[in-house]
Amino acid sequence: MASASPSAEEWLLENGGNIKVLSKEMRNGRTAHNVSSSSLRKKSDRALLAGIRVGFLRRFLGNLQEVLLGTKLFIFLVAIPFAIAANYRHFGSPWVFALSCLGLIPLAERVTFLTEQIALYTGPTVGGLLNATCGNVTELVIAIFALIQNKVAVVKYSLLGSVLSNLLLVLGSSLFCGGIANISKEQKFERKQADVNSLLLLLGLICHVLPLMFKYTGKSNPELTAFATLALSRASSIIMLIAYFGYLIFQLFTHRQLFQEQQEEGEVESDEVESDETPVIGIYSALIWLVLMTGIVALLSEYVVATIEAASDSWGLSVGFISVILLPIVGNAVEHAGAIIFAFRNKLDITLGVALGSATQIAMFVIPLSVIISWIIGVKMDLDLSLIETISLGLSILITSLALQDGTSHYMKGLVLLLCYFVIGACFFVSWAPLNNTNLGFSSEMVRL
Repeated sequence: MASASPSAEEWLLENGGNIKVLSKEMRNGRTAHNVSSSSLRKKSDRALLAGIRVGFLRRFLGNLQEVLLGTKLFIFLVAIPFAIAANYRHFGSPWVFALSCLGLIPLAERVTFLTEQIALYTGPTVGGLLNATCGNVTELVIAIFALIQNKVAVVKYSLLGSVLSNLLLVLGSSLFCGGIANISKEQKFERKQADVNSLLLLLGLICHVLPLMFKYTGKSNPELTAFATLALSRASSIIMLIAYFGYLIFQLFTHRQLFQEQQEEGEVESDEVESDETPVIGIYSALIWLVLMTGIVALLSEYVVATIEAASDSWGLSVGFISVILLPIVGNAVEHAGAIIFAFRNKLDITLGVALGSATQIAMFVIPLSVIISWIIGVKMDLDLSLIETISLGLSILITSLALQDGTSHYMKGLVLLLCYFVIGACFFVSWAPLNNTNLGFSSEMVRL
């Protein structure tokens, strides 16, 4: 990598001293989620701060510029103070819910940006683990607050919706748009990466199917069946977490070449990629901002969980539809946009890493971790997603695996995945499930039409 300019060196020295700046090896610590999110960032003009003589003030304003204005989604940050004001001024709950959802969109990208900045100081190993863990922090925080309020159904719905959204909506729209934009080219990708993610998703599906089978085979003794389902779910969650940590070792250490974007012959690294590997704020500043951003995510997530039922009543939509469809669209908006951008550029390895990697992280890390957290705080959450949800998940994994089995893509595959998502969305739109913490809330009142 070319050496940094004198002004950049001065900036780095002011913000933290010795820095581990690595080239290709550093990128091994970045997940596809980070590469995708970087497409939504914009470079800040540091010349605007050159006239400020006070070093501390210059660094502080520089950090504000990078953190708050360094994203193309900065306009959505305006929704955060409006959401807080709407809550304290006791505006309608639907307004609080909508503003909180809008505020969460840029925060997800900013958390990814800050973890990546920290990774540039800690090296590829710690950085890769940090990026892989914080990739879906929004979904995890919402799940924790919902569990604290004993809204198990919301947790199951939202996490299921996140997996379905990544597999069908994010991947489908990316393959469709990428296929249209590159209609004269044959789009190829590394099939081995897709195979690994598909295997993990199928393992997660088994862990959901077995508790469902318990429910239907143990109707003669409901209490014993409920106890066995809960015990099986907790044991399965531990196994899923072991599998996910094995996946991290596989992805970051032993087979990391499978998860890197393959450069074509003659392709040179762009200045944009090189600049992504140079930190723009100090490590201590990044840590402080990360804690602050996570705190705001937690606050808005609390608002979302507290107002979701009121928004459901006001809008005439079921909580299931809002949780399965609307919340995941908000949570996945950043990676959705990034995946489409890279599909346009015919970089499907990054697109698949975003969609399949995020789905795998939700299915094999966030969901079982939620079960363990609920166990710790005394809330009974199992892996039984009920019949419609489990079938939707299983068919989504199956059709995605079939679409990716030959290592090539075209717009028709993306169109089919999108249409499958619309069908599932229609299913939840016409269903009305009361929030009940047993069996995910489904009863004889399920059908609204």
